[in-house]
Amino acid sequence: MKRILRPAALLFVSLMLVGAAHAALEPEELLKDPASEKRARTITKELRCVVCQNQSVDDSDAPLAKDIRMIVRERILAGETDAEVRAYVVKRYGQYVLLRPPLGVDTALIWVGPFALLAIGLGVAALYLRRARSAGDAQTGTLSPEEEQRVEALLKDAER
Repeated sequence: MKRILRPAALLFVSLMLVGAAHAALEPEELLKDPASEKRARTITKELRCVVCQNQSVDDSDAPLAKDIRMIVRERILAGETDAEVRAYVVKRYGQYVLLRPPLGVDTALIWVGPFALLAIGLGVAALYLRRARSAGDAQTGTLSPEEEQRVEALLKDAER
């Protein structure tokens, strides 16, 4: 029974996810020209839904995402280039609307931040390992001549 249920459940979940990905786009939004529709889909996949945070406008079913999809399609029908359409949306909603913002003064932290955190983490780990190693060396270091004599004396006393 488990052999049948597990693949069936996996298939069901997969079909639900595929269906959900296409559910955001409504039929009245589609452009008649396949090339223009493809351009619109490419652009909307690069735009962030400002309501849903990290979901593209193409995947979101929020009303604002629908409005942005319609704006993109209207601009394409008006004969604007992809860059002009993106520029219009960015002007209207800000750099935040881009899922992959360009490197600039205002977005430098987004691009450099993860690498800086990684470098800091590696530095802290290296410092910790260096201190642990030096502490270990101090514990396993050689004995001074006085300490060796004392150990020998203790061993002789223990043998008696």
